[in-house]
Amino acid sequence: MNNAQDLSFVSLILNASVLAQAVIALLLFLSLMSWTVIFRKWFAIRQARAQTERFERDFWSGGDLQTLYQSAASNRHKNGALERIFEAGMREFLKGKEKRMADPSAMLDGARRAMRASFQREMDALEANLAFLASVGSVSPYIGLFGTVWGIMNAFRGLANVQQATLANVAPGIAEALVATAIGLFAAIPAVVAYNRYTHDIDRLAIRFETFVEEFSNILQRQAH
Repeated sequence: MNNAQDLSFVSLILNASVLAQAVIALLLFLSLMSWTVIFRKWFAIRQARAQTERFERDFWSGGDLQTLYQSAASNRHKNGALERIFEAGMREFLKGKEKRMADPSAMLDGARRAMRASFQREMDALEANLAFLASVGSVSPYIGLFGTVWGIMNAFRGLANVQQATLANVAPGIAEALVATAIGLFAAIPAVVAYNRYTHDIDRLAIRFETFVEEFSNILQRQAH
């Protein structure tokens, strides 16, 4: 009963060496930060998808572009990414009209550049902290492996003071060492899964944004001429 208690997960961590405890603490911190990013990014992508679908319905419902632009400009802080892209392009196009530019292609190029710039800003915001998830997913197993190797070295070093090496002598040290690997995998696996999933979701949103930019550019081209 005592042996089982001594080999419990918490007991192994508490009785580990200082370096092993430092490795475990680092991995737990990375895991906590990773889960924080995972939940925040999940809400952000979910909100961006819902806002995109809502604006696409409004845009393709056949309403007046001027009315849609005024609504977007007045609620800028509540707008979704696609609505901000539309607003940037429409604003630049209307500026060209106010200046009575003779060349329609110049107005269209200005609107397209404004939308592309807004598109890049929105993509940067959506992709924020994805690199952190990738780093946690790739580095955590190696940090855990370092803790494991160090623990195994200590376990075998302790056998030098024992006349007869038995499994009972080496088991606590090996178990303590493997805890670091387990926590490293616990930190890495969710980060890798979330990174791959969110990268796919953001790529899908990027395709929708780019498609809208091209379609809206065609509409502006007809209005310019």
